[in-house]
Amino acid sequence: MMNNKSISLSQRMDTAKESPLFYNIFMLVGAGLLLDSSDVYMASNVNSSMIATKFATLSQGSAFLSAGFLGLFLGSIIAGYLGDFYGRSKTFQWNLLIFGIATLIAAFAPNIYFLIAMRFIAAIGLGAEVVTGFSMINEFAPVQNRGKWSGTISVFANLGAPFGFLLSTLLITNTGWRSMFLVLGFLAIILWFARRHLPESPRWLMIHGQEEQAQMIIEKLETIGHYDAQNISKEAKPMVSRKRGLMIAIIAISATLLCQYMFTSWVPTLLLGKGLNIIHSMWFSTIMMIGAPFGAFIGMLLVDRIGRKKTIVPSFILIAIAGIAYAFETTSNGILINGFILTALMYVSMASTISVYAPELFSTDFRFRGTGYANGIAKLLITISPYLVLFTVSAFGQTTLFIMIAAIAIIAAIIIAIFGPETKNQRIE
Repeated sequence: MMNNKSISLSQRMDTAKESPLFYNIFMLVGAGLLLDSSDVYMASNVNSSMIATKFATLSQGSAFLSAGFLGLFLGSIIAGYLGDFYGRSKTFQWNLLIFGIATLIAAFAPNIYFLIAMRFIAAIGLGAEVVTGFSMINEFAPVQNRGKWSGTISVFANLGAPFGFLLSTLLITNTGWRSMFLVLGFLAIILWFARRHLPESPRWLMIHGQEEQAQMIIEKLETIGHYDAQNISKEAKPMVSRKRGLMIAIIAISATLLCQYMFTSWVPTLLLGKGLNIIHSMWFSTIMMIGAPFGAFIGMLLVDRIGRKKTIVPSFILIAIAGIAYAFETTSNGILINGFILTALMYVSMASTISVYAPELFSTDFRFRGTGYANGIAKLLITISPYLVLFTVSAFGQTTLFIMIAAIAIIAAIIIAIFGPETKNQRIE
């Protein structure tokens, strides 16, 4: 529980305008999330290349993707515990080191089984990055602009979608898939050095009785002044009970990531099934992925203007409609345009759900664990998704896959519309 001094410090932090320290934190968090998403999306091109070059079979490629998702699951859970009990900044360091070292080693994998093992270890670090990154921005941003900054960091992060596809397309077609692991591994190590002195979250320090340290950091956050607090709710409290918040977060994040990964992780392979060759499928994927930051930008604009729920629920409904439309598209131009639209809609949901809404459902003492559990369960579901996609496409065709995506999106929209709270302009304790 916070004492009176902590409450005063919390109120000061709620209204502190964006300072140089905040922008530094924002950039370092954004760089990590950009690297994270670049790696996630390069995996589909690496997978397609390994299958095309006979380094891996189709089933081994599925195991490669699943190993990454399983690592993301464990990383999310571990980061939740470490972040809540040992601090945000410490947790924010170990994940990059694990990811960087394992990714560099993966570049020299002698066979697919060794590569799968390294992918699993590297993904543990990736899973932690999402939990720590979005939650840290949520805790450092001023309340009335929290949606804007959390959404903006999602735009920054989701530049990794086209960046990852473009980088992997250029590197893989010219130097092979191993070069992707070398580049991303080196970038991770460089970033690890750059953010070694990132400050601890004052909110975490306050709930652990370290008010003096929190005040020192808050004073650096106050150098530009304060916003008027009249539009901010007077009480700091979680919007719902811990169990209900966790249920909503699990459903929202799981639906968002399942729809996204079932499409984006397999889009190069799905395009091969539509008659494109490996190089054309990679370029088509890259162009489609430009919709990711575009959609995240739309989500960022909407969450503080119309609210979280009014952004999230319609985005799920539109994902369902666009998914069905894409399934029946046969022309190259139609595939490209509809794929771009579907990707953009998925990232409206990503920006508003994962980076903004989910962390706001929990109080500070449970925020990392809550978002870690929700992300972890979502990643566990995604672990089996490559096999589900493979079975569905093989047995029933691509159209059934997009019907499944539509069904998941509609169910999530209904549950969030009925049970989800609105968290716009609400203080967090």
